[in-house]
Amino acid sequence: MNIKTNKLKQQLQNGQKTYGIWNGIPHSYVAEICAGAGFDWVCIDAEHGPFDLNSILSNLQAIQAHDTSAIVRIPSADPVMIKQLLDAGAQNILCPMIESAIQAETIAKAMVYPPAGIRGVGTAQARAAQWDRVRDYLHVANEQMCCMAQIESVKGVEALDEILMVKGVDVLFIGPADLAATMGYLGQAGHPEVVKTVKECIRKIVRAGKIAGFLTLSKELIQAYTDEGALVIGVGVDTLLLAESSKSMAEEYGRG
Repeated sequence: MNIKTNKLKQQLQNGQKTYGIWNGIPHSYVAEICAGAGFDWVCIDAEHGPFDLNSILSNLQAIQAHDTSAIVRIPSADPVMIKQLLDAGAQNILCPMIESAIQAETIAKAMVYPPAGIRGVGTAQARAAQWDRVRDYLHVANEQMCCMAQIESVKGVEALDEILMVKGVDVLFIGPADLAATMGYLGQAGHPEVVKTVKECIRKIVRAGKIAGFLTLSKELIQAYTDEGALVIGVGVDTLLLAESSKSMAEEYGRG
């Protein structure tokens, strides 16, 4: 048995734009609905969604049953959780609130085995290695892992140049909502100053030869940020789709 190729990482290395949706509801049915919709990727949001390791695994399995890549956003830059999720079969890990090169280096090293990194060896219990059935897993796994660092604060923006120099960080993902809050524009992710900063960050990331990503529900900003060269493009959130469509239906029938 051979290791599963990381389709998303391959797409990004080829310069392909990829579109995805946020999965915040911890049930495999929801993950399966999102994965079957036709997106390039689905991001399991274990930072803000009420996920535990088992529910992440269930949603991960549901997504991976489709021709769709899974990204897992973890609650914090925790090497231990990264280790557990990689063993569970995740290949794309998004770490929030990265604000220094030291943090970036920590998560990058957590994604790969020694001597390049610090990932613990436990393939006998790892779904990723199919419990030691994947041929030569320890020697081929590193290249299939994709480390994503989220820049979503003024401090993170200020440290971006140093973060971009960290080997092993593949994607720099901008979080406009938290960035807006730290800039003094809470709830105003579309404020002109925030948009200007996001664009500047994307341009800087692209110039450094890294992959840029973002999440926004604004069609105008999706286009604007994509035009700057971003390739990991988040365009929706499952909870909001359900909330908005159900509210619209209730209003249509006079119950809203």
